Formats: sequence, C-alpha cells, structure tokens
Amino acid sequence: MHNISRSVVKKDHAPKMEGRSVYVCDIDKHGILCGKMLRSKYARAKLLSVKVPELPDGYFYVDKNDVPGDNNVNIVMDDTPVYARETVEYIGEPIGMVCGPDEAVCEDILSRIEVEYEELEPMLDLRKADEVFFNYEYEKGDIDKAFAEADKVYTEEFETGYQDQTYLETQGMMAEPEEDGRMFVHGSMQCAYYVHGAVMRALNCGPADVHVHQDVTGGGFGGKEAFPSILGCQVAVAAKKCGKPVRCVFDRREDLEFTSKRHPSLCTYKVAVKDGKVTAMDIDVKFNGGAYTTLSAVVLQRGIICADGVYNIENLHVHGRALKTNTTPCGAYRGFGAPQTFFAVEMMMDHIAKDLGVDTLEFKEAHMVKQGDATSTSGKYHFPVPLPAMIDEVNNACGLRAKHKEYAKPQTGRYRKGIGFSMHFHGAGFTGSGERDIIKAVARLHKYKDGTVEILASNGEIGQGLRTTFPKIVAHELNIPLEKVFYDHPDTSRVPDSGPTVASRSLMTVGELLRRAAIKLRTEWEEGKDQIVEERFVEPDFMIPFYLDKFRGDAYPTYAWGAQAIEVEVDTHTGITKILGAYASFDVGTPMDYNIVMGQMEGGFLQGIGYASTEFMNYDNKGRIRNNSFSDYLIPTAVDVPVLNCQLHVEEYPFGPYGAKGAGELPLVGAAPAYVEAIEQALGGDFRLHHAPFTAEDTIKILAKEEA
Repeated sequence: MHNISRSVVKKDHAPKMEGRSVYVCDIDKHGILCGKMLRSKYARAKLLSVKVPELPDGYFYVDKNDVPGDNNVNIVMDDTPVYARETVEYIGEPIGMVCGPDEAVCEDILSRIEVEYEELEPMLDLRKADEVFFNYEYEKGDIDKAFAEADKVYTEEFETGYQDQTYLETQGMMAEPEEDGRMFVHGSMQCAYYVHGAVMRALNCGPADVHVHQDVTGGGFGGKEAFPSILGCQVAVAAKKCGKPVRCVFDRREDLEFTSKRHPSLCTYKVAVKDGKVTAMDIDVKFNGGAYTTLSAVVLQRGIICADGVYNIENLHVHGRALKTNTTPCGAYRGFGAPQTFFAVEMMMDHIAKDLGVDTLEFKEAHMVKQGDATSTSGKYHFPVPLPAMIDEVNNACGLRAKHKEYAKPQTGRYRKGIGFSMHFHGAGFTGSGERDIIKAVARLHKYKDGTVEILASNGEIGQGLRTTFPKIVAHELNIPLEKVFYDHPDTSRVPDSGPTVASRSLMTVGELLRRAAIKLRTEWEEGKDQIVEERFVEPDFMIPFYLDKFRGDAYPTYAWGAQAIEVEVDTHTGITKILGAYASFDVGTPMDYNIVMGQMEGGFLQGIGYASTEFMNYDNKGRIRNNSFSDYLIPTAVDVPVLNCQLHVEEYPFGPYGAKGAGELPLVGAAPAYVEAIEQALGGDFRLHHAPFTAEDTIKILAKEEA
C-alpha cells in the first residue's frame, strides 16, 4: 500500500473522547429560544384554522405567514414547504413552531393550540400510488428479440423497507440574527452550501446576508444531507421573527418518526434465459418517495443505473418511478438507491441459478462484467474490474465455495446453516455530469506567515475522517508535519463551495483538488508570506458524455467494488438467526488512512446487516411510523456484532488522490442479498425469499408453512 495509508490518530479524536467537542445542543442556553414543532395529526388534511392561546411575554408562534421569502425549501424540485401550506401531506408535517426561553412552557403552549382540520383520504400504499414524482426509462440492445428467443422467462417481485439512519446525534439546527443584519445558521449537517441556498430563498435575501457553519456533527449517513435545509429554514424564519437566537433539537422519537429515511422499494424483474445464460432483463422499479420529492430524483437515478447489478446484460430495459404517498418523505441514506436494486438483482440471479440446478456463485461469476464492457447506460467500465480476485479473497477467508455447495444439500434438525454471497459496485461521485455541470467544486489552501496551512473547503466531518485525511494529503505533498495543516468545520463565509458531503465524492474528488493545490503551493512557496492557492474541478477527458434524458453514457467515472459473504445458523424452534461470520473484500482504491477506511468498511457492513435482518420499520393504517424508539426499531448493538472479516483489495484510480476512490457507501450495499440468500439456503426446500429486512418473525412464518 501507499505510505499515505499508514494510520495516524484522528485530529478530532481527543476533543471527542474528552468531551470537549461542542455540538449544537451544547451551546450555552443563555438568551437562546427553544423551538418546538406543532405537527400535523393527519396524513392528509386541509388546514381550516389554527387557534393559538395568548402567549406569555417572550414567547412566539411562527408559521407560513412569517416566511419573508418563498415558502419552499430549495432541495431539487423545491416542493417541500418551510411550514405547512393550506394542506398537510403526512403525519408530523410542521404546521408551525412555538419559540420561547423555557422548553416546558413551549410544550404547554403546544398542547393548548387548537387545529381544525378537514380530513382527506390519504394514499398510503405504494402499490396503489398513482402520483408520479419522477419517471425515468432507458434501454439497450433488442429486448423483444431476446425474450422471443428465450428458452425460459422468469418473473419475480422484490420488496425492501425503510431504514432509518439512527445517527447518535439527532437533527438539530440553530439560527442567530447578527448585529450587522446577517443571519447565522449552524448545526448538525453534511452540506453547508445546501443549507445556505435554502435559507437565502426562505428569507428572500442575498448570499452575503446569510452564513452557514457546520457544528461538530454526530453522524449523518445521508440523513443530514437535505433535512438540515428544511430545519435550517424553519429556525431561520423563527429567529427572524423573534429577533433572537432560536434552536430546535429533536428528541429521539421525533427524529425516528418525522425525518427522512431510505426509500422502500418494489422491484419487478422479468428475465430471459437461453442456453443457461441470462440474455435480457426487463426491470420495473418503484420507490416510495413519501409526501414530498426531496432527493427522490437522484436516489432513483442511482437505483435504476444499478438495476442489472455487476452483470453483463446486453439486452436491457429499465423503468423507474418515484411515487408520492402521504407518509414521511424519504431521502438520502448510505448507498443512495443502490441497496434496493442490488438486493433485487442478486436474489433474482440466485433464484434463476437454483431453478437451472447450477451453483448460484458459479452462475453469477459466469455473467460478471469485465474491463471494457458496456455499462447499463451504454458507458464503459474504463478501469479493471477486480471481482474474480476479490471472490478468491472471500473464499480463502471463509471457505465460501465448499460451504455453499455443502449447505445446499437437504438439512434436518433444529439448527440449519446457510451461506449467502453478493457482488456489487458503487459508482464514485455524482451521477452523470453532476460534478462538471452542477457542483463545479472549488478548493483552496491558505498558507499563513508562520508556515501553517489551512484547508478551505465545504465538506463536512461526520465521522468519516475528513478532518484527518484532507490534511494528510496536503501535508504529504508539502512535505511538512501533519500538525502544521488544519481543517476546521466549514463556514460558508470563509470557504468556497467544494460541493456537498455526499455520493462518496469528498475524498476522491475534493481530495484530488487539494492534492493538486498542494503541488501548486509547493512550487510557489515563499517563507514568511501569506499565500492562497485554488483548484477547480475538471472532468477527466476519458468520460463518455452522459445524457440524463436518455440515460446514456458514463454514469460514473469509476467504481468501487465489493464481494460479501454471510454465514448463518437458523434456530428452527425460535426463528432466531445467528450470524456465524461476515466476510468481505472491498476495493475503494488506495486508503488515505488504513484504520479510518477499515472502520468505514466494518461499520457500513454492519449497517447493511441491520438493513437485512432486524431494522424493520413500517407505518400503521393512518400513516404514522410505528417504530419510534430503540425498543421498536432494532439496530445492531455492540453485542450483535458478528465476526467481521473485511479485507481491502486495492485497484488504484488514476484520477483520485494516490489512487483513492469513493469509500463510504460501498460496504452497506451488498449485505442484504448475502444475508437473505444465506437464510434461504438454511431454510432449504423450494422457498424463495423476496424481501428485506428478513426478521425472526419472517423465519417463523416460513417454518410454519414448512410444518403445514
């Protein structure tokens, strides 16, 4: 490995471990008003009236009438209101906010507000939903000819559910009017410039009239990509009216019920097979967008691009829709649409192989893409596809091939074993030409007279280690001690827009800008002098232009790759599954810090296991999320961590710093199909499993059918 991969102590390790890090909820309460939301009790209704009791001195009620600018939050389609308009579209939608110095008094005022509704019929069922937010379609090859010539055609439907990000720190934002008339907005977030643009729109002001700062952030996983823009607008409008700082921090139940989650999905696969080989796929993808569009467009785009998995399918038709339901709006979550469709395609390939009577792993291997093959969108895999070597690494770690054949034999007795396997990729960076045409990232280095260097970029530290890895890159190129390079939490008044902290792009894209800036600074270095250098994103010239209207071209410049196996033992008396081991090989290019990257790989893998197994979340017949506490929504805890054997397979990307590719999202993507395939193998028989998460209750239902 490259010498930059050697691990160092993270720069934010000591303040976090010693309790010195200041989160938004830690800021001194003196003079700060507490904000508490008045939320809709219905999934869909007209708002006829809101009767607010007489307010004590120093207390305020804020709603849509107080929005100085546009009552729409700037996200993608800009349809999410800052505060509810004439109707409410999901249970928990913010109608208004009560602000005051005492939280208990605010809660009392909330309890006495009378809201008159005219209840309307909500749409809660994705299968029946007919309002389409986004509709994409693409194809390649001759799909009709392939199906006409097929020996056999398979059609199956797959379903995935919600997943909540469950970051340790709940959503929290704060706004402070400043003496010069500017509004200062800060809190827990991933994308400071997203919040900046949204607050400007809501307050009807210019860029210089708002600045946004990322406070120390206790985890994001996508959940703090778009949602802080909504909450940021709400507290900014409140602070504008009150003339005082306003802070709103959610409690855990509020966060679980009313913040964005992974999109539930419904995927139908129709697959043609001729001479034992898959010749065509006709795929229909439906994502539940919830009540507003938020990020559904870009989540759906990635989901349908991944719909044929890592397989070379020459004849392909994919149709994807994000649909409206009167439920909590869905948004970004690690993997960003890919876990849903990778689950479906991996299970589909598994089921076809079983029907053909061949080993599922060997069947998948026979269909894998290789360097030079066309992608789903008629782009090209420009760089090596290391999956064969990665499969061997997983096999060496756990005896995958032998166990896969052994556990496929009929099993009896109380305890039964299975091992499942999946292969996947994650396209690094924004989809299509997003980096070139939309983001246009800029990064700077500021060298001070004393020789210290500050990194100026807008990417946020959310636990993934940017405050360490960015300085490592710069210090390495400048050949100065790491202690002389620092990277603070971004403030839009000080840093350029280097793009959001999403899409596994920060290290690969912005890290490379910083590497180039450091080289420039090294050549221009003058002792005792202030110097600033800047680098701007330039798209690599090998890219095949991507056209979103046709879904043609290179959707991504390169790919990170994963191969995962999960071995289980099912107790047929209780339905409880024990994970005997979870094994993976991940290619994220050159790691900028070995320990940081391994932490990402193990953490993401475990998050994927939660998605596959215990993290069941649903809403009731009124549209209310039922699982609103850690008693009801079960994420893996420290005692649930199985044997996690993760390896790094390094395939360098020449346009990333020292060969680095996107890392953060990859390890979650393939866990669900590996786990559910393992359960399916352990249960044996003719059972074919089609949904995730697959819980102990689901296992009991299957066993009851077997017994019957």
